[in-house]
Amino acid sequence: MGVQLKNGMTSRVHRLKGQVKQLTAQELRAFREWFAQFDAEVWDRQFEADAQSGKLDELAAGALRDYEAGRATEL
Repeated sequence: MGVQLKNGMTSRVHRLKGQVKQLTAQELRAFREWFAQFDAEVWDRQFEADAQSGKLDELAAGALRDYEAGRATEL
């Protein structure tokens, strides 16, 4: 774990930013593809955990109440 800097960024993140800036165009393209997939998988796992733990229940209930009350529009 990195040391916390004044702007909230850790020294580890600061080093990573510097390394990313040094990537070639081809390396940056590969990194973007990898990171987009990685980020989506992390988000999916967090969403699933939140859904299973009940964190989204009130939000879903509110949406259903709005729908049933006619406060929704077709997409």
